[in-house]
Amino acid sequence: MRTVFGIILAVFLLVHSQLSFAQKAPKGYKLIWEETFNGEGPVDSNFWNFESGFVRNQEQQWYQAENAIQMDGVLQILGKREKVKNPRFEAGSENWKKSREFAEYTSSSINTRGKFEFQYGILEVKAKIDTSAGMWPAIWTLGITKPWPANGEIDVMEFYQVKGEKTILANAAWADETKRANWDEAKIPFSEFLKKDPTWSEKFHIWKMEWTEDYIKLFLDGELLNEIELSKTLNPDGFNPFHQPHYILLNLALGSNGGDPSQTEFPKAYLVDYVRVYQQK
Repeated sequence: MRTVFGIILAVFLLVHSQLSFAQKAPKGYKLIWEETFNGEGPVDSNFWNFESGFVRNQEQQWYQAENAIQMDGVLQILGKREKVKNPRFEAGSENWKKSREFAEYTSSSINTRGKFEFQYGILEVKAKIDTSAGMWPAIWTLGITKPWPANGEIDVMEFYQVKGEKTILANAAWADETKRANWDEAKIPFSEFLKKDPTWSEKFHIWKMEWTEDYIKLFLDGELLNEIELSKTLNPDGFNPFHQPHYILLNLALGSNGGDPSQTEFPKAYLVDYVRVYQQK
């Protein structure tokens, strides 16, 4: 009897999970990829790659894989104040990646390049960001061909300081004639969110991108922040970087646009509950 009961229970749980699965997908869409970070310990390298060292924007953190961990059902990207020796250090170098003998902070940046890429659909991420001075968390995508910015960048979420004011951004970038970036940007002062909810920083929020052949729409908790018309996002050679597959990046940068972290108490954590991608059936 226990065997029969076990079979019945297993069938019930399977049906229940399928119903839950169906409820997750927006109408007319199906879930094609998700990461729920339900393991414990290191992030799954079958899903994610790890950036290492000094990478971009003259940021202060040293990226390392061990700062991205799974715990209690969420991804924790940890920003820490700790000294790391730079093996590429060259005294007198004018290259910022080589001129610093040490990094004073560490963090992590993970991405799905070569492991999961998608073209069009809905990307949804549930996350909780730390809004302290120096923090620069992001949810973004990059195209798989051409160098930046000609490959196309979609910033589903960025949080940093604009002219000294904490700001939430929703952007897209592509190449201009000088091989620099054209930007379609939305910059919303963080104070606007605090007016609606003084405890905003203590909560998880849902960032969403709707991406079709014609447009990219970026949402925060159901509110449309920016809509990018893809008829206008052509590189000088006529290539549209948003008509190719993109991969997903999650990272916590420190310093640079994020502001001065020197008076901030560490460690800090950027938490991600899930990442889901849907496409039309």
